Amino acid sequence: MDVVVLIGRVLFALLFLASALGHFTQTEAMAGYARSKGVPMAKAAVFGSGALFLLGGLSVLLGIWADLGSLLLVVALLPTAAVMHRFWQESDPQTRQGEMIHFNKDVALAGAALMLFAFFAHVDELGLTITGPLFDL
Repeated sequence: MDVVVLIGRVLFALLFLASALGHFTQTEAMAGYARSKGVPMAKAAVFGSGALFLLGGLSVLLGIWADLGSLLLVVALLPTAAVMHRFWQESDPQTRQGEMIHFNKDVALAGAALMLFAFFAHVDELGLTITGPLFDL
């Protein structure tokens, strides 16, 4: 079962690591988009969310305090959903639908990361980790 959990961690973490890469290589474009959504200090926000995705993704992938890494992902995902994908403010049906899809994706990923946090914090070794949990539930 440890191998199955490890494969799941790899698949889950790849999304965040690829996103972090985009945050660091396409910073100006992402900051422009964030500014268009009303994000203050958009460039810093892009770097900050990229850092959270990188640290959280690596933590889950490698199993180094993966419970903390999972929480970092939740901290990045929920504000992103609420600030960047405000579908309820869109009047164009196609734009509204696209933003709703992104909102729901971010909320679902945050839910999955929160479940991972609980699993990692509750079980000493889950899926071939390098360290045990930082938190103890």
